[in-house]
Amino acid sequence: MDQKKPVDRRMQIVEAARQSFAMFGYKATTMELVSKIAAVGKGTIYTFFPTKEDLFSEIINQFAVSLRLLAERTVDRKRPFFDNLVDVLYELLHFREKQELFVKLTQEVRDIGTPMAKEGITRLEKGIVAFIQQEIVVGIDKGEIRNVDPALTAFIMLKLFFTLSTEWSRHHEPLTKDEIAEYFTSFLKDGVGTKSVQMAT
Repeated sequence: MDQKKPVDRRMQIVEAARQSFAMFGYKATTMELVSKIAAVGKGTIYTFFPTKEDLFSEIINQFAVSLRLLAERTVDRKRPFFDNLVDVLYELLHFREKQELFVKLTQEVRDIGTPMAKEGITRLEKGIVAFIQQEIVVGIDKGEIRNVDPALTAFIMLKLFFTLSTEWSRHHEPLTKDEIAEYFTSFLKDGVGTKSVQMAT
């Protein structure tokens, strides 16, 4: 007879919480609701996660790991720095936008400003900035970009890409992936000044 694999209660609880946070947001999710979705008693949940904050933190950590792995898979060291950067940012933001959890948390922050939801989004963005910062250091070492502050530059790069890919489309015709890449690279690589202005300075 085939033996059934033991149920991983911890994973079961995390998946149920992920569903609840994605459907109802952080504020409306309760341990009782998670226990119903997971079909386990609340006591079982508290065995693994003493608080809702701990459970939420675990999910955000897993999300951050997924983003990191996606970024690492996207990078090709044989390609130029800016080509890699555009592809990484596009893949990361596309991945986030497809996740119901992230969409719901973003909506919750916008509508009612739940602190923990905002903290979760901030942690994910910091993870992306940290990865970009690491790539900037590599780019500096390879002589592809000048010696800049990696942390500040990574922050600016993420905000610029997010603005082009998301913020702009809220009030204007959305840019295509190629247009986003062109503007992004142009602003960062060449600046917006004409060559005569750049030479004069």
